[in-house]
Amino acid sequence: MRTRNFLPVSRLDMEARGWEALDFLLITGDAYVDHPSFGVAVISRVLEARGFRVGVLAQPFWKDLSAFQTMGEPRLACLISGGNLDSMVNHYTAAKKKRRKDAYSPGGQTGLRPDRAAIVYSNRVREAFPGVPVIIGGLEASLRRFAGYDYWDNAVRRSILLDSQADILVYGMGEKAIVEIARRLEQKVPLEQIKDIRGTAVPISVDFQSVFSKGSAKADSLGKYSISNVIDNALVLPGFEEVASDKKKYAEAFWLQYNQQDPFRGKPLLQPHGNKWVLQNPPAFPLSQKEMDAIYALPFMGTYHPVYEPQGGVPAIEEVAFSITSARGCYGGCSFCALTFHQGRIVQSRSAESILREGERMTWREDFKGYIHDVGGPTANFRRPACGKQIKKGACSHRQCLFPSPCPKLEIDHKEYLEILRGLRCLPKVKKVFVRSGIRYDTVLADPDPVFIRELCAHHVSGQLKVAPEHVSVKVLRLMGKPGKGVYETFAGRFRTVNQELGKEQYLVPYLMSSHPGSSLKEAVELAEYVRDMRVNPEQVQDFIPTPGTLSTCMYYTGLDPRTMKAVYVPRSLHEKALQRALIQYRLPANHKLVEEALRLAKREDLIGYGSKCLIRPRKAR
Repeated sequence: MRTRNFLPVSRLDMEARGWEALDFLLITGDAYVDHPSFGVAVISRVLEARGFRVGVLAQPFWKDLSAFQTMGEPRLACLISGGNLDSMVNHYTAAKKKRRKDAYSPGGQTGLRPDRAAIVYSNRVREAFPGVPVIIGGLEASLRRFAGYDYWDNAVRRSILLDSQADILVYGMGEKAIVEIARRLEQKVPLEQIKDIRGTAVPISVDFQSVFSKGSAKADSLGKYSISNVIDNALVLPGFEEVASDKKKYAEAFWLQYNQQDPFRGKPLLQPHGNKWVLQNPPAFPLSQKEMDAIYALPFMGTYHPVYEPQGGVPAIEEVAFSITSARGCYGGCSFCALTFHQGRIVQSRSAESILREGERMTWREDFKGYIHDVGGPTANFRRPACGKQIKKGACSHRQCLFPSPCPKLEIDHKEYLEILRGLRCLPKVKKVFVRSGIRYDTVLADPDPVFIRELCAHHVSGQLKVAPEHVSVKVLRLMGKPGKGVYETFAGRFRTVNQELGKEQYLVPYLMSSHPGSSLKEAVELAEYVRDMRVNPEQVQDFIPTPGTLSTCMYYTGLDPRTMKAVYVPRSLHEKALQRALIQYRLPANHKLVEEALRLAKREDLIGYGSKCLIRPRKAR
């Protein structure tokens, strides 16, 4: 079994390298996959490139303390990630039922990680290695860094930083922050002085009552921040006790957080939790193209560790093994998406040369069949910041780039992306290059050059192109931050025309979302009628899940739009959610009873009958 070029996963691997101890032990809730689509692989390889000894402990059995000690006590710190997904999202559906498969575990097995993995692992590490610094990161930690609503508890929980008892929380993508943390730990800087690194949140114990009194600046050190400097520059959020008991305060706190996630204009944020405070430093600055290229040039193995081969491998690699990440960040600003909180609104991209080198390396693999499955990121056709201003001053705080309509200063140009796609499809052994990570069709329409959509249809669609109109109701789309249905219809028409000209039979696959805040049964019926008129049978229907860190989750919990503080209707019961989902998939016989109930509740019995506009026929008398 060839494991030499993977990072150590056992004491035997360490001994093979002549290592007596690790510098960093990285514990993850996922199986170990050494591919740049997996955050654990990126962080570990970044540290390795700087000379640190890193070992990966994947999915340790959390009920056995010795499972955490198999590779020994690390010299500098334990790094902990719940995995590529939030562990609760990974485990449970929108109906709060256990999922039957975990794509990030060997063989798709479930039950190999605990609920709230970052908290459980962190607390176990405190027992296994007393006194060793604990640093949490990854999506689960990043999106739960403040007091926030938890759908599965149906309650506001404290910051994960405090519940995990971690020393530092790294949020966002994390490369710059972890390198700076490692540098200071190597220099033996005391933990209590590592409080000022961008892209981190830290716990502080300060008597703020006395701090607000003049002349009392002698409290816990905040590194380069003095207490007075924090007070002068930080925004103090409503505390845990306030947001847990007052939904208006929760909405106010969220909106303050949401508007400070820009690295250029974001301020430090402080949130009290009893006698503990959480300090979030401003976000890390975007990576330069040179920095991005350097990360993706690291010696990733591109697959899962061979130890998982007997179990059938790790399913999650199937979607990304022959895909290329070209950019990160998204200025789309969809309310239900956590990208603003995690990757940020400023798009960062790799160079064309870096992407083509990765494509060429793919063709050398024995299992390469000639198909590059995707070239993209959060949004495939975003390759640069929305405008030149963002590069030096950050994203605007007072408006979105695309909503309610594209900003006049938006710089849309698909030429570079097209050149990259052309270069990849010209590589020897490459038969086809697909674009599957989704495109923003409103930006395609805003591009005055029609070449992109024509070339996309001619070369990069595999019979179906996935797009995400999400809904058709004006009210719901406004709350989602998505363009109106007219924009989607214009794109659909252009897509159809281009394919007819090319002599191709290709289709749009629309992603639709049920039960989003603002959607009552009336809006759900409106969407069902649109599905009827489109003559599609949508398989891709997502029940809205209130995941951490999103604007929509704030609406769901508070019943308020934090941007306006106006009331929002929220479908909360699992039964109403089932009704709304059934309406979108009204053609399924199994949904007939739910659809009938929904139509009667919405007083739309006119849609029950034999006419061409009816959704269902009456049930036969028993």
